[in-house]
Amino acid sequence: MNKKSTHSRSPGPEDKMKETADRQLSPYRTFTSEEWATLRADTPMTLNRQDLEKIKSLNDPISLTEVEEIYLPLSRLLSFYVEFAKGLNNATQHFLGTNEPKTPFIIGVAGSVSVGKSTTARLLQTLLSRWPASPKVDLVTTDGFLLPNDILEAEGLMRRKGFPDSYDRPALLQFLTDIKAGKRKVKAPVYSHFYYDVMPDQAQIIDQPDILILEGLNVLQTGILPKDGKEIPFVSDFFDFSVYIDADEEMLHRWYLERFMRLRSTAFRDPESYFHRYSLIEEKEVGRIADDLWMSINLVNLRENIYPTLPRADLVLRKEHGHTIKTVMLRKL
Repeated sequence: MNKKSTHSRSPGPEDKMKETADRQLSPYRTFTSEEWATLRADTPMTLNRQDLEKIKSLNDPISLTEVEEIYLPLSRLLSFYVEFAKGLNNATQHFLGTNEPKTPFIIGVAGSVSVGKSTTARLLQTLLSRWPASPKVDLVTTDGFLLPNDILEAEGLMRRKGFPDSYDRPALLQFLTDIKAGKRKVKAPVYSHFYYDVMPDQAQIIDQPDILILEGLNVLQTGILPKDGKEIPFVSDFFDFSVYIDADEEMLHRWYLERFMRLRSTAFRDPESYFHRYSLIEEKEVGRIADDLWMSINLVNLRENIYPTLPRADLVLRKEHGHTIKTVMLRKL
């Protein structure tokens, strides 16, 4: 998966024909960042450098130029999708003769650990909330739906944290069901990366947003369908649009190690931090531990559960060196 070609020869006519055939068969339209940037049209730039500094995550060096070239066109596209969904919902209610609460437009953001999901999700939330209509845009991460550490430890799942079986799936599905039903003041659990656990006495209240962004590793995950045809809902069944952020394994590996080492010299230094012990170990040993965590946990989860869901996304943002998005893939209608 996601490996660079080992061939050294220049592409010949047969290679170009195969590439053309693959492009025609692909369910996606593929754009370079330059091509995608032209689709911004007159979408206004509503962020400044200070806004961006507050939004971006540690070790995710996104620039205002990339916001203009990648995220403003995406914001414009999403405005069309949201308006269409609103019109379709109104038409359906008119057909059924009902007057139900408004149905939020739900956007899923998926991808590996260290790929920059949090920055993308927060950036989209800010841009979408600054549309002329000033819609209410909420952001929820699936980390809050992880099983608490005491349960993970009791069931031997601590080294599978982030894998599909480490989440309270029924609670997540009930949350999305309530959101889509237009219920008021729906509670979402809160996760602390500082304490590395779900906070038992805290909750995020989601009260009928116009748009909800759900960010997480496995939000596009499905499962084995039952042969008896019984209905089994998946998280992605509730999405109106989904984004997958992609990058080569070796880049993800490097970004993970860089982030871990930066946290070692910052947040991990606090004695209250779950990972404080790593700030007391020499750098070389911490690097070895971080590498083991990547290879034995995060890479396995990426290969088995996360990357296989890429083809289910409506939009793929393909990153290269420096977290720079070079390719955008939009699903054909």
